[in-house]
Amino acid sequence: MESIWQVIVLIFGFLLLMKGADYFVEGASGIADHFGMPSLIIGLTIVAFGTSAPEAAISISAAGKGSDGIAIGNVLGSNILNILVILGITACITTLKVEESTVKYEIPFVVFITVILVVLGSGHEKLGKVSGVLLWILFVGFFCYLFWIAKTKKEESMNSKKRPLWLLIVMTVAGMGAVVWGSNLAVDSATYLAKLVGISDRIIGLTIVAFGTSLPELVTSVTAARKGEADIAIGNIVGSNIFNILFVLGTSSLITTIPYSREFMVDGIMAIASAVLLWVCVGNDKKLVKKEGILMLVMYAGYFVYLVIR
Repeated sequence: MESIWQVIVLIFGFLLLMKGADYFVEGASGIADHFGMPSLIIGLTIVAFGTSAPEAAISISAAGKGSDGIAIGNVLGSNILNILVILGITACITTLKVEESTVKYEIPFVVFITVILVVLGSGHEKLGKVSGVLLWILFVGFFCYLFWIAKTKKEESMNSKKRPLWLLIVMTVAGMGAVVWGSNLAVDSATYLAKLVGISDRIIGLTIVAFGTSLPELVTSVTAARKGEADIAIGNIVGSNIFNILFVLGTSSLITTIPYSREFMVDGIMAIASAVLLWVCVGNDKKLVKKEGILMLVMYAGYFVYLVIR
């Protein structure tokens, strides 16, 4: 009976995460748009942070509760899913045009920080305060870069459905509250179920939790792409991956030392390979097309089989 209850709690937690992230993204994007921020910046910051809120809440909560496999597995799993599955599905639906600055700077930065994460984790077999400080320095540097872009590129408000600023603020705060609550429920129930059936925290974090926390990115990217907002679709994924590594694991490792087991080496390499594949796919013609999306989905299918049979 307890296991059935935990499954219900897990589902309810994910529903809270998804709905909360949805309100957070809508409210925060509206606030950003209200002040004329470019769509690329909205995707890289407000939307990316909103859709990464589940990963942040779950990984930080898991680290504090000693569920180290979920803390790191969630981030690596989400980053792999974001590129191979979410951008793969989105590219199969519609061609995604990519900004030149994204190809030149943001995607290479994702490759760079993923390599940094794997080196830090594998070299010391843990992420401690030194790692947390380094990741946060890179995070602040990324924000300085975004601030520079925002100053050199302004847009008129693109939101045709105007909402009062106070309502957007309420949506943002309420959405974040739902995300935090849902994350606590999801971590507790996922950890319980993992131990019940003998599945390691690492596999749970890399698959079930990673997929659940990546659902906001999937919905946001597909919706944005179908509406012709490729900047938000791509920016959302690239920004989310940056937030996941620098903010989520940076903050988690500042709170508590997180063991980085040798088992994560393959997952880390897979995360690097995913980012490199995206960079190669968009490097020449600055767009992501259907055949490249299919390649990404096939690559993830192979990785998933490896996780199951290992």
